[in-house]
Amino acid sequence: MILYNFYSGQPEKPVVGSGTVKRKHENDYDTGLQSKKKAILTEEEKERILQLAENENVGALDEAGVKRMILQFEKRVHKNQEMRIKYPDSPEKFLESEMELNEIIHEMHVIATVPDLYHVLVDLNAVQSLLQLLNHDNTDIAIAVVDLLQEMTEPDALTESEEGANVLIDALMQGQVIALLVQNLERLDENVKEEADGVHNTLAIVENLTDMRPEMCLEAAQQGLLQWLLRRIKAKMPPDANKLYCTEILAILLQDSNENRQSLGELDGIDILLQQLATYKRHDPANAEEIEIMENLFNCLCSALMLPGNKEKFLKGEGLQLMNLMLREKKMSRTSAIKVLNHAMTGEHGVDNCQKFVDILGLRNIFPLFMKGPKVQKKVGPPRQELDEHIVSVIAAMVRNCSGTQRQRLLNKFVESDHEKIDRLMELYFQYLNKVSVADERIRKEKQKLLYSGSEVDEDMEDQFYLQRLEAGLFTLQLIDYIMLEISVNGPPGNMQGTLEMPPIQQHKKQNSKNYFILLRNFD
Repeated sequence: MILYNFYSGQPEKPVVGSGTVKRKHENDYDTGLQSKKKAILTEEEKERILQLAENENVGALDEAGVKRMILQFEKRVHKNQEMRIKYPDSPEKFLESEMELNEIIHEMHVIATVPDLYHVLVDLNAVQSLLQLLNHDNTDIAIAVVDLLQEMTEPDALTESEEGANVLIDALMQGQVIALLVQNLERLDENVKEEADGVHNTLAIVENLTDMRPEMCLEAAQQGLLQWLLRRIKAKMPPDANKLYCTEILAILLQDSNENRQSLGELDGIDILLQQLATYKRHDPANAEEIEIMENLFNCLCSALMLPGNKEKFLKGEGLQLMNLMLREKKMSRTSAIKVLNHAMTGEHGVDNCQKFVDILGLRNIFPLFMKGPKVQKKVGPPRQELDEHIVSVIAAMVRNCSGTQRQRLLNKFVESDHEKIDRLMELYFQYLNKVSVADERIRKEKQKLLYSGSEVDEDMEDQFYLQRLEAGLFTLQLIDYIMLEISVNGPPGNMQGTLEMPPIQQHKKQNSKNYFILLRNFD
């Protein structure tokens, strides 16, 4: 959709590519004029708040009130446009109209309290007028619009009126709001507090919209947001609230979208994430905010690795070497590195990563963690049980994917130190067998209750019961079973023969013979 530049009347498509958008009249406002404008607005706002507080007869905003406010807004937009066209080289002559425009935009925040009336904004085309102001030469005006849109799209406001929310979001999407927001982001200077706040509020708008319309994640990425986020994340700036917010929004865009994961890979996003995480291979984050940034970067990388093509980019970008170094250095990043390895090495597309991990001596770092596990640090990385499951999954992936000398080196690990790794495997086996058995008993009782009450256990309920078994650790138990079988069949002679003949294991195999056939077929 082609948008029209409000001030020139010429067609103008949103610019979302690389490069900085230059503000036109950059020197129009000297420091004195800016200070005067802000001071006057501040005093006026204070006075207005006092007047509202003292006025006991102030009623709720109705549709007529919204219409009057929009009419006044449109008049001030038009007046500012005329003054800028008439006196393009005399900013002092259009300063007053700009102040009045800024003032009415601030007054419109009250509309966010009545989302049922959002349709009035759309009916009177005020949404399009607001979107056009995102291109205003004065970034203060654009930031004021961002602040307004952020408040109007707050979850509390949108959930209060579903109809009003849908009308507003439809209008914003039709007006290519993300593309315009990205274009505005390109010119904001985060060294200026007000503009840094504008960046933060812009990201809040994106979060609000994608929360209401998850399908907007793809549209947001396609309209330039993904590219801007990657540039902002890799910018040589100290970790701050805006970088944290960028990592959160990136995680949202990647969460359920293979298209966005592919775009990330095409934009060298895997390398950017690895470069950012490399900071934490030998140094811990300085504070809680930076810890959260690090964790978000790890989560983004894990999500990206769910796309097979990105596993190859991870390998070429020496991601395995970085994760292996993190395992060795024992910093905060170590536990999350295990999770990344799991995502990189599992599945048929993880073969090359498994082979390479053995080549770079990763076995000497992963097996000590398998034996006793890394120390779990508060608020950093996955919890203890999840870590054990990631480690078991990594080992199972190598057992499945490694071949040749790499496979032999892996299987020989289970012979070392008087078979201590097999003992640990059995310890985990009985631990997860007990958890699954408890879940199975609970499910059995639930089924009995249903049968006694005359209800049938349908397919949906069986799916729910199966999910309960998975949550109890069924998948990890199956992986342990698979590792034991592979060691028994392909490992050194006699490695596990006696262990597999233990009565508890034989009983479990007899009771779950169907699962064993399915398991072996899946790994064939």
